[in-house]
Amino acid sequence: MSQERLIEIETGILSENDRYASLNRARLRELDAYAVNLVSSPGSGKTTLLCATITKMQAPVAVIEGDQQTSNDADRIRATGAPAVQINTGKGCHLDGHMVGHALDHLAPVEGTTLFIENVGNLVCPAAFDLGEDAKVAILSVTEGEDKPLKYPDMFTASKLALLNKVDLAPHCDVDLDLYEANLKRVNPLIEVIRVSARTGEGLDRWIAWLKAEAQAKRIKQAAE
Repeated sequence: MSQERLIEIETGILSENDRYASLNRARLRELDAYAVNLVSSPGSGKTTLLCATITKMQAPVAVIEGDQQTSNDADRIRATGAPAVQINTGKGCHLDGHMVGHALDHLAPVEGTTLFIENVGNLVCPAAFDLGEDAKVAILSVTEGEDKPLKYPDMFTASKLALLNKVDLAPHCDVDLDLYEANLKRVNPLIEVIRVSARTGEGLDRWIAWLKAEAQAKRIKQAAE
């Protein structure tokens, strides 16, 4: 297949995805909901951090879980009392707008919900697919290496916030947290960084405050429009 044909197919796929994403965005706007697309590599601690976040937030939340197989993560989320829908992508390496739209049909989130979309563990494909979210939030474990943002710049460039996770392990891994942040800023000077630990609770208050502030900013913007 020629390069021109590959570009044509890719453009068509992304265009169709953007159409579904726009529908999702309009739907979430009507619900006064704030949606975050949680992206990371496998093993970053997304689900554990999400469970800790939901428990501490004590606010309306709903979760869309994306994995290639199993419903393990959705089961863990439901154990917190939050509604969750599992999407198994099979051989697919990311969620898309159409999948998220169907998940919203099943979730039927209440007004004012914070919607967490936990994407498939992958730092490549999810960067290109808009799901209708308000922000991408990248979760980066301290065990992954300080150069991870430099290796996968597209994902961190597309993200509004980076959660530097498992900071309680930093003293045992011989890592430089300041270097992590410097490399994140190198690929995206506007990215915000919060250091967190689901195990100790470090940074959770700041992360939840960020969510609430962003949701409020969205409401103010919508009211002005």
